[in-house]
Amino acid sequence: MQYVAFSGGKDSTAMALRLHELGESFALLFTPTGDELPELHEHIARIAARVGAPVVTPPNRTLYDWIATYNALPNFRMRWCTRQIKIEPCVAYLVAHPGSTLLVGLRADEEARIGLYGEYATYRYPLREWGWRMRDVWRYLAAQRVIVPRRTDCALCYDQRLSEWYQLYRDHPDRYARGEALEAETGHTFRSGQRDEWPADLAGLRAAFEAGKRPRGVGDEETLPLLRCRVCQ
Repeated sequence: MQYVAFSGGKDSTAMALRLHELGESFALLFTPTGDELPELHEHIARIAARVGAPVVTPPNRTLYDWIATYNALPNFRMRWCTRQIKIEPCVAYLVAHPGSTLLVGLRADEEARIGLYGEYATYRYPLREWGWRMRDVWRYLAAQRVIVPRRTDCALCYDQRLSEWYQLYRDHPDRYARGEALEAETGHTFRSGQRDEWPADLAGLRAAFEAGKRPRGVGDEETLPLLRCRVCQ
């Protein structure tokens, strides 16, 4: 069985669409964190319907469950989120399904990452097979009239920009409020206090936003690059 390692980002989306055009059969292997924004799940459902492929989601605990277990938030020094929420569930699934082939969206202009998940499957890199670079991916998606979500990582990712925290506060206040609650419960902050002059805690950020302060980059949503999980990347 072939599985597309599917994040919903530009590379895996272009790869899935082109493989379907070429007549290949596969499933979309998506490892959720439980903290994705709604637009990502909507995109995954659209692509799955378009290519006629099932979506496989390996069982795992959510980001919130792991935070409760550790009583701590993931950060630059404790980057457990990628391994425990993304990599380990994928490895467990591949181990349970021997003989699988994992199709990874690694482009021709990216550094090779052979055997990313270990010797649990056969690996293929279709974008590299086709010689596709960044510009080829964008051109193909434009020709297919497909727009990928701007965010495919966690809503509460510690590595996001200040402008993205503002957009989360503005567009998804419930998710922002949950981040504030998690900071209060654990006694930690998602943001590092040394990164800039803004408050490190989300409650302090919210107070600054409510006072009318706007971080640099707000209003540039249409020109910002489309992102996949920056921690996983």
